[in-house]
Amino acid sequence: MAHYPGQGPSGGSKTEGSWREKIPVELFASPADMAEDVARRIASLITERAAASKRAVLGLPTGSTPIGVYRHLIEMHREEGLDFSNVVTFNLDEYYPMQPESLQSYHRFMRENFFDHVNVPEANIHIPRGNLERGEIGEWCQGYEQTIRDAGGLDLILLGIGRTGHIGFNEPGSGPMTRTRPIILDEITRKDAASDFFGDENVPREAITMGVGTILDARHVILMATGEHKAPIIRRAVEEKVTTAVTASYLQRHENALICLDLAASGELTRIKTPWIVGEVEWTEELIERAVIWLAERTEKAILTLDESDFHRHYLHSLANSYSNIDDLCKHVFESLRCRIAYAEDLPSRQRMILFSPHPDDDVISMGGMLDRCVRNENDMTVAYMTNGSVAVFDADVRRHLRFMRMSAEYFGGSGEVIEKVDALRSAIDEKNPGDVDSLDVQLIKAHIRYSEAIAGIEVMGLKQAHARFLDMPFYKTGTVRKEPIGEADVQIVLDLLEEKKPHHIFVAGDLSDPHGTHRMCYFAIQKALNRFRARYPEEEYPLVWLYRGAWQEWEIDEANVLIPMSKADLDRKIEAIFKHESQKDRAMYPGAHDSREFWERAKQRNHHTAKRLDALGLPEFYAVEAYVCADVLPT
Repeated sequence: MAHYPGQGPSGGSKTEGSWREKIPVELFASPADMAEDVARRIASLITERAAASKRAVLGLPTGSTPIGVYRHLIEMHREEGLDFSNVVTFNLDEYYPMQPESLQSYHRFMRENFFDHVNVPEANIHIPRGNLERGEIGEWCQGYEQTIRDAGGLDLILLGIGRTGHIGFNEPGSGPMTRTRPIILDEITRKDAASDFFGDENVPREAITMGVGTILDARHVILMATGEHKAPIIRRAVEEKVTTAVTASYLQRHENALICLDLAASGELTRIKTPWIVGEVEWTEELIERAVIWLAERTEKAILTLDESDFHRHYLHSLANSYSNIDDLCKHVFESLRCRIAYAEDLPSRQRMILFSPHPDDDVISMGGMLDRCVRNENDMTVAYMTNGSVAVFDADVRRHLRFMRMSAEYFGGSGEVIEKVDALRSAIDEKNPGDVDSLDVQLIKAHIRYSEAIAGIEVMGLKQAHARFLDMPFYKTGTVRKEPIGEADVQIVLDLLEEKKPHHIFVAGDLSDPHGTHRMCYFAIQKALNRFRARYPEEEYPLVWLYRGAWQEWEIDEANVLIPMSKADLDRKIEAIFKHESQKDRAMYPGAHDSREFWERAKQRNHHTAKRLDALGLPEFYAVEAYVCADVLPT
């Protein structure tokens, strides 16, 4: 018996403390676990419908979130014989205008990521058309709805969620009775798509989308979300009232809807963030610290000035009753935080270190202060840039560098061959249409721009070019924002560096909500390489793992176990290093739609903010602070 949303142990049961959640929510340890589970649900539906000589009618989304599901379904088709010949599919949406063969087309996305690898009959595949004449759209949309009805309606529809709360492209204001139709895209949605189109100015302003009413007519609904950046809108959709401002909230009215989340996307749910508000909790050390910090900030008091009445007025009766003396509880949490403050003399010295930087600027943006300290402590530092970052370079930057190269070649009497090559590169840039993939030569020039900036950045910290290692991992080298899965070659590159350097410490990006997913993929590659390293070498050679954040969010104070104070001079040096990344300055191509600040502004403001929070809790007042999680192993 398959477990669809609302049926069986996976779907409809209420979890302790989830009474604020108006839609069933299931949590998964990782996006990979979630993808496999959802794929198994879909496979069960297909198999059951086939056994009853019926078709399985699926509503399918695009985007990064469902790719894992599609990969598992493809694997089941190849290795387990999962048959898709009885499957009928209807995709949720498509940009307008959009040719089906375009790089950003959802027609192309679905074929490359799913349909080309399974045996869904061509006649059973339905995707909204972005190449219609405007006068044809209304009639075509009515026909799409009729085709869904003729197929017997959607058995199951798989959804993602946008940061506006949209499902499909049903932007805020979409009503519960809406059907397939054209729609104007919200500004936030267009910014979220900017990375796929090489700039938000290239993103279409319209789309054709299945309506909210069409979605709600499906017999079963699964909505998937991953990453910290989705957590706020998930809480609004799941815990707050139904509203046209968050169209995903309409799923509260569906009797067989299920929300599937990784732990990061669940972070703002009440039962996760402040579970003591919704039920009894087991007071672990981690939860005690989070609760006391939360209480101090809610009451605007320093930790050591909290009193028993503060606990009783803010849902923390059981915590207060578990200690005979509130002052002892507060002192315990305060001292735990105080001991996490690490000055230069508390940090390692004269040891081997590898700083893994997913892009050629994450090192100085996210841990410039720590890098500076490690260099001054005479550690043997290797900064390993995992990808070349070429897709984040504007064509204008290439033109500027090519102009410099041509002028310099002329000045130094360079050969005509060099000048011809430069002119050919310039022509390739000028003749490219917006959104087209760069030639391999242009991609290389863009990579060299990022590399030279990275070297200039670490030189501010006292390192040299010899300390930089450009891994140029294959998964990234597609010329587009969408990447290949992490492969054996990617893992081997990381493993080779670990075996070469035998580091005592490694630094790994732990902020996994970058809009293009590169941080998450690099994390996965390091994790696999470390597992192999640990299998080959004795325990005393295992490196200590430091997880840093900063580009997209900072560690919460209760999560961090190492806090690095920074003076004004320290922070100024960090910002100077960030400024060396000129191609990412002023107008970075992919800053993330949810944060329009430049990266140096984020770093400065977040480091200031962490320091101010610590000061408000009663800890020493610092100018700025970086936060880290230090662990024996890389967390899964």
